[in-house]
Amino acid sequence: MIAHDGKKQDMLKWCMDNKEILQQHNLSGTGTTARMIADHVGLKIKGYNSGPLGGDQQIGAKIVEGNIDMVIFFSDPLAAQPHDPDVKALLRIAQVYDIPIANNIATADFMIHSTLMNEQYSHQIENFKNTVDVRVKEMQ
Repeated sequence: MIAHDGKKQDMLKWCMDNKEILQQHNLSGTGTTARMIADHVGLKIKGYNSGPLGGDQQIGAKIVEGNIDMVIFFSDPLAAQPHDPDVKALLRIAQVYDIPIANNIATADFMIHSTLMNEQYSHQIENFKNTVDVRVKEMQ
């Protein structure tokens, strides 16, 4: 659970609207967002650092470790972010590890109400060694 400052209120409302579903899952989030969700919505959530202080990277590391199944990240497309490279790195690692990521309310709604929400899902992780080997053979 991640939200830029301009989207934190949207995140809180979305969490409140989906509290019954969310409380059935292990939640984690970046700094202020996690704290606000715990305080205002009453959900149990593991908090990491705020995004600009490395929280996005901590969430990315949890994806690599296999401990994050989906990301809800309400980003603010109209505000410059000082940690934009970290945000891009998080989005990239989610893509590499085939992790669904919602960056707005509509996508988050589709994901959380999916029939796959309460099932084990087998992610299609890119095998970069095979990709490199194939590209090397093509160049020969």
